[in-house]
Amino acid sequence: MNSSTKQNAAKRRAHRTRARLHGTSERPRLTVKRSLKHVYAQLIDDDKGVTIVSASDKDIATKGKPLEVAQAVGVLIAEKAKVAGLTAAIFDRGSYRYHGRVAAIADGAREAGLKI
Repeated sequence: MNSSTKQNAAKRRAHRTRARLHGTSERPRLTVKRSLKHVYAQLIDDDKGVTIVSASDKDIATKGKPLEVAQAVGVLIAEKAKVAGLTAAIFDRGSYRYHGRVAAIADGAREAGLKI
């Protein structure tokens, strides 16, 4: 499978996932981006088309295993959401399986008090 086919398949999976999700200002969409080195999370208001808060592993000083770092990113995004006055979000896994670092972000956000 060449890279363009893989990219197209990932776009189709993400579109399928996002077709059922819509973030509002009261309950924004918590989306996750995963690369080989880093993980990123954003809270997006789809009504206005803006990113409310964002976090990544570049924002934290913790180094360690990838799952621990991803969980710390989840805690950080939940803390930023609390400062912004948000208590709930809809989790958007994109084209990724709910497994590993993606699940760790969601678990960290839940532990910090964000209702997903």
